[in-house]
Amino acid sequence: MRRATSSAKARSHAYRLHGNAALCGADARRASCRGARDRGRLHPAPRPAQRGKKLQQSAVHNWAEDHDLPVRTPGSLKGTDEQAAFAALDLDVAVVAAYGLILPQAVLDAPREGCLNVHGSILPRWRGAAPVQRAILAGDVETGVTIMQMDAGLDTGAMRLVERTPVAGKSAGMLTDELAEMGALMMVRVLSDLHAFAPHAQPDEGVTYAAKIDKSEARLDFLTSAVQVERQIRAFNPMPGAFFELDGERYKLLAAEVVPPADTVAGAKPGVTLDDALTIACNPGAIRATRVQRAGKPAMDAAELLRGRAIPKGTRLA
Repeated sequence: MRRATSSAKARSHAYRLHGNAALCGADARRASCRGARDRGRLHPAPRPAQRGKKLQQSAVHNWAEDHDLPVRTPGSLKGTDEQAAFAALDLDVAVVAAYGLILPQAVLDAPREGCLNVHGSILPRWRGAAPVQRAILAGDVETGVTIMQMDAGLDTGAMRLVERTPVAGKSAGMLTDELAEMGALMMVRVLSDLHAFAPHAQPDEGVTYAAKIDKSEARLDFLTSAVQVERQIRAFNPMPGAFFELDGERYKLLAAEVVPPADTVAGAKPGVTLDDALTIACNPGAIRATRVQRAGKPAMDAAELLRGRAIPKGTRLA
């Protein structure tokens, strides 16, 4: 029997696991089945990199190959051949994290203890593709991770373990990293003693859906309140990046602060700068940009940007 480790940054958290396990997914931070007679990986096919378009394998794929574990990259699990190959692994449990393919019922039923998923919200709130971003945009006080027993529905399965964390002040990138670390540790706890974390049904009340983020949502809407604009900036950092346009150039706002009411200007038009420090009127209130990125340039503090590219008071941003 080997020890199983799970880590976001190669830190070791060891538990003894029993049985056969496999990981379906591409995110090494979210879950691990190392040890426990690891039977291999189902993984999304390598994708072209942004530059050069060469196929690029994920860290999970590389790790598995380095440790002589078999990796399968089916384009679909709907075919009987792939389903039979999965069943032949003779699994006790499968862990699914950031996989991207629909798991048919035959796949869900193949492991003796079923398939477990790491979901980045406190279910049933924010079922779906973008729970972290939607939680920030909605102004949720807290979010968390649910270890879920998968069924055929969209994040409707029974819950085995839930943990929580505050949202305030965190960008989507920061929160995703935190939840990934939480989820990895939680999954290993559950795998270490499945029967101690019996599944229980999700509540019928409080169901919300986290729709996939559309790039059009990233354009900053200064017609909304300063509080909402600041949430928008955090929710879309790092991707796709909340932005405004000026003189045909796109500027991403990576961080901003809500300006105290005493520093705002009564009657200011939304989207117009109130000073030379990139303080922008909203409806109501104002935000002051603190971290900015021009197209094709590295991110920088707003003060550094303004030393090289003045945006004077009264400038209208689109």
